[in-house]
Amino acid sequence: MSGVDPASVQVGTELPRREHNCGNVQLMLYNAALWNGHRIHFDEPYAKEVEGYPGLVIAGPLLGDWMNQCVEEWLGDSGVLTGIEYSNRAASYIGETLVAGGTVSGYQPDSGELVIDVFIRNEAGDVVAPGVATARLEAR
Repeated sequence: MSGVDPASVQVGTELPRREHNCGNVQLMLYNAALWNGHRIHFDEPYAKEVEGYPGLVIAGPLLGDWMNQCVEEWLGDSGVLTGIEYSNRAASYIGETLVAGGTVSGYQPDSGELVIDVFIRNEAGDVVAPGVATARLEAR
């Protein structure tokens, strides 16, 4: 069985961080799958000249998916993600390196219930999307 060892988990445990570099094709395909036709995600002249952004805007739900992936990869077969809430606080753009991560902020060893503060940070270290995930570790 792969995944985090429940015996090693405590409040303050940091999840492995993962870098993400969204390209034009990934952004276009992601938004197409969501049926999100907002031009700021695929039409660079529109995003810059009409909306005033410095480039194509990465879709907020993609940031949420990266936080979800961060938790699920850490849990592996040792647990299950039971919920996630997040808020997009600042725009992110094609060409930026974004980092997903998290820290355990609550843990009940008897039930295996976890609370994890998750985030997406930009290259400046600013949190552009904070969130809270809940999970449950399975008994081994």
